[in-house]
Amino acid sequence: MTNQFYDHLSNDLAQLLKSGFNYDVSIEVEEVVNTYKVHSIILQSRSPYFKKKFDKINFNESHVKVLKLPNISVKVFNVIIKYIYSGKILLEKLESSIIFDLLVASNKLELNELVEHLQFYLINNNYSWLKQNFAQVYRTSYKVKSFKIIRDFCEDIISKYPNTIFESKNFHSLPEDTLISILKRDDLQLEEAKIWEYVIEWGKAKNRTLPTNLSEWTSVEFTSLKETLNQCLQHIRFFNISGDDFMEKIYPYRKLLEQQLFLDINTRFITPTNPISSIVLPPRKILKPKLPTRISRIPFPSNIITNEHALEISSWIDKKETPSIENNPYEFKLLVRGSRDGFDVKTIYNICDKVSKTIIILKIKGTEEILGGYNPLEWDKNKNRYKKTEDSFVFSLKTANMKNSILSRVEEKFDCAIVNSPKHSWLGFGDALCLNGNLKTEKKCYCMFGSAYPKPIRSKEFMTTYTFVISDISLFSVEEYEVFKISPRK
Repeated sequence: MTNQFYDHLSNDLAQLLKSGFNYDVSIEVEEVVNTYKVHSIILQSRSPYFKKKFDKINFNESHVKVLKLPNISVKVFNVIIKYIYSGKILLEKLESSIIFDLLVASNKLELNELVEHLQFYLINNNYSWLKQNFAQVYRTSYKVKSFKIIRDFCEDIISKYPNTIFESKNFHSLPEDTLISILKRDDLQLEEAKIWEYVIEWGKAKNRTLPTNLSEWTSVEFTSLKETLNQCLQHIRFFNISGDDFMEKIYPYRKLLEQQLFLDINTRFITPTNPISSIVLPPRKILKPKLPTRISRIPFPSNIITNEHALEISSWIDKKETPSIENNPYEFKLLVRGSRDGFDVKTIYNICDKVSKTIIILKIKGTEEILGGYNPLEWDKNKNRYKKTEDSFVFSLKTANMKNSILSRVEEKFDCAIVNSPKHSWLGFGDALCLNGNLKTEKKCYCMFGSAYPKPIRSKEFMTTYTFVISDISLFSVEEYEVFKISPRK
């Protein structure tokens, strides 16, 4: 039996990195130079990239080889060099964007084991970020052969949920070859007429000078767009588009089509049995029953949040890194709505008395922010007191004006995590989110720094530091609010 002492080996090599003892390579990272004193024998044995590089570099007068890596950040290289020496990597505290940069850098440095691990990690733990940055992620995975795991994941999402990329903010910047790879898919779950509309939209984005009004276009404009879309149009399945859609969506752009193709499409509508010379692509394989829409309203009549928001909140309740794609494990039962039941905080206490596991959602007046908090404990309409919990959290949700959602969990001062104060018409999650009086007519709500919830859920200018010196900009009222009871779905 062979005894293995990998932990000691890993720790000893990590100490060697830290000390820089007998180093023979100096690696300079980023434009603002950060220097790492490392050992060529270790880096060469772990990475083919470093072996090839060091073979081409001569020692200087100090018997040290100098290598510059200007396109890798210090944050990323810190993780990589520790992995090379110790075989260990800690990703939980890294931002998703840094992990993706780490994947790109690991591929460049030919750290194949790490490239595979990071792809699985991103898919399993950073789904929300991958979805929000889908066009960038797919574009990168399409270009890099070794990103097959991420690429397969992206293509599966594209085929089942095409709006993920067609409705993304980066769709117009998608390279032509990437768009064509999507158009070629037989399993793209989208009506052909809608695909045509997206392709036209992409082409127009490449020709910014085109008049907005189609009636103002001359042959010059049509020729310009036709040249842009030449390769893409070959993959539109024109013969699977209905007559109504053809007349409404394609006929106005008929000058983009080759004359023979246009004649053949019309022939099919008029005399379907007559032969045609154009290539007829097969219909796409649309799955039945129809797949649920990823971004749709939650199944109850919410005026504020979407199903995507509800899935994200549910993942926070379960302390999961990645929201479910669909099938929310929790039922959201509407208890209170301001426009229906009234906006006074006492209304929340009266309706939610003795109810636990509630989510409060607020749509902030004037900023369109969506803020909220989760209380796993019961509200009490008869007694003022602080309540202790380690499972509550506050948040702001992604909106058109908010790039990413922000989650702030209670991390200290657990004894005052929840403020239950019906006699003062006051409700709070520590000082991180405080609701006072009439939420609509009175501007008395605020969010404070340095509370039991350390991560601010609003931008700096809207936060306050002291309750007795609150600037007007830090106070807010709401357009609407809703309170939901959260229960496991049967």
